[in-house]
Amino acid sequence: MERREFTVPPQEGGQRMDRWLAEVCGDLSRSQIQALMEDGKVSAGGRPVNKKEKAVPGMVVEVVLPDPQPIEAVPQNIPLEIVYEDPSLLVVNKPKGMVVHPAPGNPDGTLVNALLYHCAGQLSGIGGAIRPGIVHRIDKDTSGLLVVAKTDAAHQALSDQMSVHAIHRVYHAVVYGNLREDEGFVEAPIGRDPRDRKKMAVTPVNSKYAYTGWRVLERFGNFTYIACQLKTGRTHQIRVHMASIGHPLAGDPVYGPRSCIRSLGGQCLHAKELGFTHPATGEWMRFDSELPGWFQEYLIRLRKESRNGSFE
Repeated sequence: MERREFTVPPQEGGQRMDRWLAEVCGDLSRSQIQALMEDGKVSAGGRPVNKKEKAVPGMVVEVVLPDPQPIEAVPQNIPLEIVYEDPSLLVVNKPKGMVVHPAPGNPDGTLVNALLYHCAGQLSGIGGAIRPGIVHRIDKDTSGLLVVAKTDAAHQALSDQMSVHAIHRVYHAVVYGNLREDEGFVEAPIGRDPRDRKKMAVTPVNSKYAYTGWRVLERFGNFTYIACQLKTGRTHQIRVHMASIGHPLAGDPVYGPRSCIRSLGGQCLHAKELGFTHPATGEWMRFDSELPGWFQEYLIRLRKESRNGSFE
């Protein structure tokens, strides 16, 4: 059970309590806040708060979130692009739009559901019932390579490599603007955005060290095609780091400009290269995936528009 406390600032008094809480909570909708109020999970000074009540400056409001209900991942016959497979692990090329593991709002149709069917239950149990075999994740709208562990020994070995930054990961992306240098890096801690719990941010508060190296591959004037090499693997790392230096990813609806490029269907980001030491054989394994069609088509469009001098 999670408890959150919020204090109404002087300038935000007078709003309906359900509306104000929906704004400050970030990850809860107004209807969810109202449901919590009806269940007596929202209080101020030890008394329940009514949804129509007005927020009073200085009021301390407590919101109690019940423990999430467990989600059971079930096998589903969903096509997968298997790049490599052996008794210890497999490497998958995840398509854009596929969620990695079940969660509220995405109970099925995920990579885990597909893996449970493909592997007939032969996945590492270290990730639990929801994330069996999952060593690392990529966002729903990011495509590209993932390594999945079939055995607990492989999972532990790959996780150890991840913790000491020994796994090679290179992503390709298109960002807004013209990067001044041909290569560089962002070394800045990432944690939950204190103003919006749905987002991550570069922040010194409750954050973890993060490092992203980048290299320019092609310039289009108002956009730049880059390769990013990760030393760490924080949530939304590339998206947050590039946005923090004024070059958010094209198509990113969360960290990009309000006039998001909707036609991309999410951030222009692909996990292109993946390398690791095989946990059973000790052999260095390296994989390189082709850019997906949507990414290649966008590059073609940018090349054409840069020649004609027009950009979206």
